[in-house]
Amino acid sequence: MAAAIISLPAAIRRGDIVTVRALIQHPMETGYRRDAGGILLPRDLIRRFTCHVIEGDARMLAFSAELHAAIAANPLIAFSLKADRDCVLEFQWSGDNGFVHRESRSVRFLA
Repeated sequence: MAAAIISLPAAIRRGDIVTVRALIQHPMETGYRRDAGGILLPRDLIRRFTCHVIEGDARMLAFSAELHAAIAANPLIAFSLKADRDCVLEFQWSGDNGFVHRESRSVRFLA
């Protein structure tokens, strides 16, 4: 079971450029390593990460990344967004063996 940690600034003002950090716990097994008995461990990688901005009925891709075997276990992805209006950020990690994990966070501004 995967667990994600998503970090946004505690205080956001309209027009700020904010750094979003998204980390997911995942073993990221390449499929090239062998167990103690010499049997290849099956590949288990996160292949794609996306972040969509949802404003009302509009859903816009804000960031995406294709991940490969050289990515470490528990990959941390950081990117910047300009905060213009209240919205929801929807995060999705997908990978081998039907793996999909989704999280969302609301972005609200200081008064």
